[in-house]
Amino acid sequence: MEEPQAAPQVRAPAPNTQALLVAAIAEAVRDRDERGLRRLLARFAEQAAIADLPALRDALDLARCRLGRPSAPR
Repeated sequence: MEEPQAAPQVRAPAPNTQALLVAAIAEAVRDRDERGLRRLLARFAEQAAIADLPALRDALDLARCRLGRPSAPR
């Protein structure tokens, strides 16, 4: 008799990974690297679909701070 298999657990990416991704997106925008930007935005969208949204928002705020921009209102 087969035992039922547990559903695979989907884990949100680590906040450091999100912050690095956002920084890479900002760099691609600055460098006007459209191909790289599209690839990074696709990865970002994938993470956003499975990520903990408050953690993703925090990563975006961190990236804005590093760029010298104020945080977006919540």
